[in-house]
Amino acid sequence: MNTTTNNNSNSNSNATKGTLYLVPASLDFGCDSQTALTEVLPDGTLKRAAQLTHWICENAKSTRAYLKRVDAIHPLAAPIQEQTITELPREVHKKGDHGGKGNAHFDAKPMLAAALAGHDMGLISEAGMPAVADPGSSVVRAAHDLGLRVQPLVGPVSLLLALAASGLNGQSFAFNGYLPQDGADRTKRAKELESLAIKHSQSQLFIETPYRNAALWQGLLQALSPTTRLAIASGLTLENANIQSRSVKQWRDLPCPTDNRTPTVFSIGT
Repeated sequence: MNTTTNNNSNSNSNATKGTLYLVPASLDFGCDSQTALTEVLPDGTLKRAAQLTHWICENAKSTRAYLKRVDAIHPLAAPIQEQTITELPREVHKKGDHGGKGNAHFDAKPMLAAALAGHDMGLISEAGMPAVADPGSSVVRAAHDLGLRVQPLVGPVSLLLALAASGLNGQSFAFNGYLPQDGADRTKRAKELESLAIKHSQSQLFIETPYRNAALWQGLLQALSPTTRLAIASGLTLENANIQSRSVKQWRDLPCPTDNRTPTVFSIGT
């Protein structure tokens, strides 16, 4: 009898908790042009985003801009100025929030107090799917630890779009974040990734801060073997998207295919 009562009590307690929604954003952040949200996000995702009033985000300013675009399609449940928007700490942006490279795990549980009180919450980054090539994994991990329901919504993921369009192996691949800024370290890392790509036939993906795209590109052409295949995908989902894939030898006779403004995904493989 007591066991049944306790189980019902736990079930009722869980039912009062909110859900953490992983809300994807369009990939045009920082680009010269924008694409209509209805072209890249399902209506169900936009409706859910409009219903939320509590947010954890990478950047509050870009989140408000996103919500303004959503509001033009589906009216928000509360005006933007009345939305509760909390930014992840800057340290999480710099060092990551998953405890890698000797860093401690970031404890995001306090950020989910509203969900524990029964409010649905949204996790959002500046572009694409939160917690994938962007901060936010600590929030998702904390939600699981607190017994909250986690629900990813459908939207664009730049890494998978770039991989699918690269012609490289889509059965085995790895995302490596950012390569080192120092030239010598970057060359060493590029060669390491090239070796993995060749040895395991595993596509290697990485990104760079847009204003360093050209420097990374030149470094790759110098570091990689002529026969290695190198692909770029910039401005994904935009009308002027640029997706190209060639051998390093072929690339060396051509100008840099990306600029220092547009977010770009780089891929190497065989």
